[in-house]
Amino acid sequence: MAKKDNKTIVVEQIGSPIRRPGVQRATLIGLGLNKLHRKVTLEDSASVRGMIAAVQHLVRVVDEA
Repeated sequence: MAKKDNKTIVVEQIGSPIRRPGVQRATLIGLGLNKLHRKVTLEDSASVRGMIAAVQHLVRVVDEA
């Protein structure tokens, strides 16, 4: 079997979902974020990158490993 690379990405919430569309709030919850300055480590995949792009004004990529 081929060895799988487990690349991760650390995302921090820097903006509030208050007065934002429900879709953006749901995207933050899908990323595992729900309060300001919380950090979460996620698998670096195309779907996660798309979710980050959808709420790029509310999150910040802290680290890519």
